[in-house]
Amino acid sequence: MFAKLTLLVNEPRLRARFDRWYFAGILAIAAVLRLWNLGYPRALVFDETYYVKDALTLSMTGVERNWPNEANPAFEAGEYTGYLDTGSFVVHPPLGKWIIASGMWLFGPGNPFGWRFSVAVLSIAAVALVMLITRKLTSSTVWSALAGFLFAIDGLAIVMGRTGLLDGILMFFVLFAFWFLLLDRERDFGALWHRPWLIAAGLSLGAATAVKWSGLYFLAAVGIYVVVTEISFDDGEIDLLKFAKQALAKFVLLVPTAFVVYLLSWTGWLNTTQGYDRGWADKSGNEWSGFFAWIPTSLQSLWHYHVEAYNFHVGLRTPHSYQSNPLTWLFLTRPTSFFYQGYDNGTHGCVAESGCSSAITALGNPIIWITALAAVLFLIYLFIARRDKAAGFLLLGVAAGYLPWMLYLQRTVFQFYVIAFEPFMIMALVYAMAWIWRNSHERRRLVLAGFATIAFASLAFSLFFLNIWLGTWTPYWYWYLHMWIPSWI
Repeated sequence: MFAKLTLLVNEPRLRARFDRWYFAGILAIAAVLRLWNLGYPRALVFDETYYVKDALTLSMTGVERNWPNEANPAFEAGEYTGYLDTGSFVVHPPLGKWIIASGMWLFGPGNPFGWRFSVAVLSIAAVALVMLITRKLTSSTVWSALAGFLFAIDGLAIVMGRTGLLDGILMFFVLFAFWFLLLDRERDFGALWHRPWLIAAGLSLGAATAVKWSGLYFLAAVGIYVVVTEISFDDGEIDLLKFAKQALAKFVLLVPTAFVVYLLSWTGWLNTTQGYDRGWADKSGNEWSGFFAWIPTSLQSLWHYHVEAYNFHVGLRTPHSYQSNPLTWLFLTRPTSFFYQGYDNGTHGCVAESGCSSAITALGNPIIWITALAAVLFLIYLFIARRDKAAGFLLLGVAAGYLPWMLYLQRTVFQFYVIAFEPFMIMALVYAMAWIWRNSHERRRLVLAGFATIAFASLAFSLFFLNIWLGTWTPYWYWYLHMWIPSWI
């Protein structure tokens, strides 16, 4: 059977058609899973209550505005002009909310499809980036297709691509930056200043930081990676002068570029007077003096705002029923429930004796996550024992997205934050499979059987869990069948 399958895959005409159409086919799957019934539920789910309403006021006034208490029912009903005149204290930069606002501009602020459209589009584009990066790393359309397919059907990626939150937007810009970094490694490696792809990576990382500050971790990781991988040696010793020049060049190409993008994202706040703390430095006693007195008061106020936001982030200890310690994130022990609604038998058309349920839970596909976690451990071995550069490249994305959270184990954080580095885990899985395939030789039938089992099991699990990712109405007993452990409820 597997011999026939191998012959079929390698049949020239079939392979040519596959190479021509796989990219579009995988994107079509991703699009259907992210765009179908995207307007459901017609309710602000989880942190959409902040980001969608902030996006609206940004697009209408240039800054985020406060809303009256209990404003959600009216907003969900299409009454979206009830915001107040006062600026809202928000703790994430504006770019992600501007992007959310673009979908609302296209489809109208009263249309929940528009609330989520921009995030869905970027999620589909992220699938494309996963395939492009994997193809570069493996030189294979087959492995590229597999990586894109697994990311397209994973539950966490689907839910985060169907919800108006910032984390999926952050993930897209991070992936975009790593694609540019890969092009830089391939085309401009070793050059000092002529590095257009490195500049592009800086622009993308600046955009990532302008969505959420955790983009800074990726910026720092990329900067260190570029400098360390281009250290010049002279007779086995580091050439300190060349090292200093290289480090300075990479800093200039990456950090100021990212900073300009980040600052531009605050244009609305800087050009208006209604934003939170906008006039802080104009008040008596607040304006800076001495060496920093030359800095415009608008930027002084912006700095003060950032200090307040930073203090909020590091001091966030408010208990939440779905908070999750970062040490447990990779094991899917506490997925976040974004939405749940239930009806008793005989109400709202429910005919199930146990009642009916509609749920949206940010739970990854267990098969994909278990195998991806094992693959990350395998790539650590490849990187340490065999100096595998591609393994190091993928581990960089995982480490930059995950390890900094070890500093905030007591903060109120959520498991869905892993979306920022999930693509790298899936690419790590596929890269590990490609490496094993290339080195299997005499055991290829067994290896192919194992890989086929992983692929088909992943698809089967995605089909099984699809209802709790899309919010499909099902009998209560069927929803409960998906809650394998108590902490998933």
